[in-house]
Amino acid sequence: MFSMGKMNHQYLPLFLASCFFFISLSQTSSNTSSHHHCLPDQSAHLLQLRQEFVEWNYSGYYDYYNGSYPKMKSWKADSDCCSWDGVTCDTENGEVIGLDLSNSWLYGPLNSNSSLFSLRHLRKLNLALNNFTFSTIPSEFGQLVRLTHLNLSRSFLHGRIPSEISWLSNLVSLDLSSNFFYYYVGGDYYEKLLDLRRIDLEALVKNMTYLRELHLDDVSISSSLPQSLANLSSLTSLSLSWCYLQGKFPLDIFLLPKIQDIDLSDNIDLVGFVPKFQSSSSLKELHLSFTKFSGELPNSISNLKSLNYLDLGSSNFSGTIPPSIGNLSQLTHLFLSYNNFHGQLPSILGNLKSLNYLDLGSSNFSGAIPPSIGNLSQLTYLSLSYNNFHGQLPSTMGKLAKLTSLGLVNILYYREVPFFLGNLTQLEDLSLSQNNFDCGFPIWLTNITTLQLEELDLSGNKVLVSKANINSTLPKFSYLRLSSCNLSKFPAFLEAQNELQHLDLSNNNIEGNIPKWFWNVGEDSLQYLNLSYNLLSKFEQPPVVFPWKNMYLLDLSFNMLQGSFPIPPLSTQYFLASKNKLTGSFPPMICKMHALKVLDVSNNQLTGQIPKCLLNLSNSLEVLAMKNNNFQGNLPETFKNGCSLVTLDLNHNQIHGKIPRSLVKCRMLESLSELKILVLQANGFYGPIWDPHINFGLSKLHVIDLSYNNFSGKLPSNYFQNWSAIQGVTDKDKSQTRYMGDSSNYYKDSMTIVNKGVELELVKILTIFTAIDLSNNQFYGEIPDSMGNLKALIVLNLSSNNFTSHIPSSLGNLIELESLDLSRNSLFGGQFLTFQSSSFEGNFGLCGFQLSKKCGNNEIPTSEMRHESSLGEGFGWKVVVIGYACGLVIGLVTGHVVTSRRMDWLVRNFGVNLRR
Repeated sequence: MFSMGKMNHQYLPLFLASCFFFISLSQTSSNTSSHHHCLPDQSAHLLQLRQEFVEWNYSGYYDYYNGSYPKMKSWKADSDCCSWDGVTCDTENGEVIGLDLSNSWLYGPLNSNSSLFSLRHLRKLNLALNNFTFSTIPSEFGQLVRLTHLNLSRSFLHGRIPSEISWLSNLVSLDLSSNFFYYYVGGDYYEKLLDLRRIDLEALVKNMTYLRELHLDDVSISSSLPQSLANLSSLTSLSLSWCYLQGKFPLDIFLLPKIQDIDLSDNIDLVGFVPKFQSSSSLKELHLSFTKFSGELPNSISNLKSLNYLDLGSSNFSGTIPPSIGNLSQLTHLFLSYNNFHGQLPSILGNLKSLNYLDLGSSNFSGAIPPSIGNLSQLTYLSLSYNNFHGQLPSTMGKLAKLTSLGLVNILYYREVPFFLGNLTQLEDLSLSQNNFDCGFPIWLTNITTLQLEELDLSGNKVLVSKANINSTLPKFSYLRLSSCNLSKFPAFLEAQNELQHLDLSNNNIEGNIPKWFWNVGEDSLQYLNLSYNLLSKFEQPPVVFPWKNMYLLDLSFNMLQGSFPIPPLSTQYFLASKNKLTGSFPPMICKMHALKVLDVSNNQLTGQIPKCLLNLSNSLEVLAMKNNNFQGNLPETFKNGCSLVTLDLNHNQIHGKIPRSLVKCRMLESLSELKILVLQANGFYGPIWDPHINFGLSKLHVIDLSYNNFSGKLPSNYFQNWSAIQGVTDKDKSQTRYMGDSSNYYKDSMTIVNKGVELELVKILTIFTAIDLSNNQFYGEIPDSMGNLKALIVLNLSSNNFTSHIPSSLGNLIELESLDLSRNSLFGGQFLTFQSSSFEGNFGLCGFQLSKKCGNNEIPTSEMRHESSLGEGFGWKVVVIGYACGLVIGLVTGHVVTSRRMDWLVRNFGVNLRR
């Protein structure tokens, strides 16, 4: 043993240097011996995996693909695979244990025979943010039993999640979220999703006892959650938004000892309550928006000391806000909008000094807004809209210097715009619509010296446009909404607004000409322009084509515009010009609008033929509404393959001839399978409406109106068999109030139905509304029995034709029927005993109890009438009772079936205007 005590101090540095050398050498030898190069079979599997996909550059496709690059492109066969991008090896044996190919431009199906499943030692696998072209998740993932982390999110997978996934009992993190894609067909959006059966979810929860992160957003579960989910004691993050969850959420999940993030948002059928929170809770984020969670917020919410994000918007919470909420010092985002809260806002809200976002809109709060709200100095977003506040806004709000967005819609009841708004110099978005301002706009805006404001909504106020020359001091708006502001002319300050993208001047009293300077407003930027519901009459020096190069929607409807048809910008997708006084024919330039989706020129005085080139646009065109004009000639035979038409409304014109056969060649109207509304009323069409060699299969048809034409022929017995949209409406359909029209909500279908001389204009059409009107044509033969299959039918009008034989007893199945008109035909049978004589007018061969013409020498006894209440088994309506007598030629009209109660029902549900 070497003795330090005997060592000369002059040798000490040399000794220490020697020690360090040997230690370093020892470590180097250890590291060299422990490092293994990639095993040959592992390298071969990875190189084979590279061959299974092609590269697809996602850059710019979605925001979350930013920064992506093809990681496998750098893999070289003559190099160590453990050094390859995205590959991690076990330093002990060279096995591949980690593979991160997220955001790697992978394109192609993920197949069950992929070499990926030969990498049996994988512990971490990340394939997120790729495109596996809607392939299913292979069951072979269940063979990778060593996996602790699996991420397949945002990779365009769909179909059933295999039960074998539950074999991965070592998983700590599982992310299958956001594998969805919406695609647009025939006016509707459809979706591709992953699907997880309840039995497989239970197995997953049972076997993956080490789970800390479970992310299944956008996975269709469509069931309740198993209570056993609350047994995952290691769970820190649970994300189940948009999973179509049902039933009651297990309460104990909120109380898991390590839970930090819970996201249950957008499960509109999920019921639940929030529990009494424990002081030991680690919860940081809680998302319950768009659910059916209800009840009051407990005082124990103050125990969530780490909570920074609380979103309860669009749920069913009630009661008052507990003052204890003011103890959540870490809270940065608070969303309580669209609930059933009541009472005043607690002043202690001013203690939430970390808040960035505060949304209290549409939640029924009342009383005065507490001045303490001015203490929220970090706020960038604040919405107090649509509540029952009274009094004035506290001037302390002028201290919210970081606000960029402020919503004060429909809450104020005094005439002046609050002066302190001029202090909010960082504002970018300001909504003051539907208040009682009588404001000298835009003078007060000049107080905002930094001019950050981009979006301004003053709709629903009385705006006094200043004559002062203040154009140079106003912000350059991007979005400006001045709808319903009692304007009588175009505000002059618009002349200097050359950066506008969205301008809404609708529902004012602007009259006269559209000035020539208006063509320069936002010439290079304007995308949305709404001038509807004004008193405009002419275009002052209109250009050949309106100048806005990036126009998306142009709405000129409900004015008094005269003159020839204006040509919207060629980029326009929605052009609405109905209810004007436009004359002349379509100019040829219309045919260059290749992006056009909706064209509504109804209720004008347009003439000429429908140009063939217009129907050549049918690859993009979804709505063609041209009713109540003077169009003439034939409907051109130019519908193309790939047509996207959903609504075709040509009624009340002078179009004649046969319906073109090319209509059935369109991709979207192939077999007319996507057609929902077809209105050709009051034209000169003729011939049969069906072809025995073509199966039309009107599976999505809701409304068909061919009245007042010259159509003829028989209706075959199988004609209505495939009209599935009218065959049944589910309770789910009835519970969702939606209107027919394009999916963007820019256009809503309308129509006119006639019942006993009363025209009912349906301004909007609910998706549950169904109607068939074949009246005033030359159809003959029997009414098909298959018509009785249309159980969701609300309006049926077959009057003024040549139908013969009996009324089919199958019509008794039409349990939703509200209006029936079979008058002026040659039908055999009895008569309705419950109607006045006017209900049977025009059927001169009809006799019976209620008519002046009796049947033979005897009237039918009242007692018999009460017993004879059906024409065929099951023919009984809540509004119709039928008796019968022999040998009579009868017609049948509902008459007063649409009683005042029924009329109220139509008005309430379908938005009806009545005309005679």
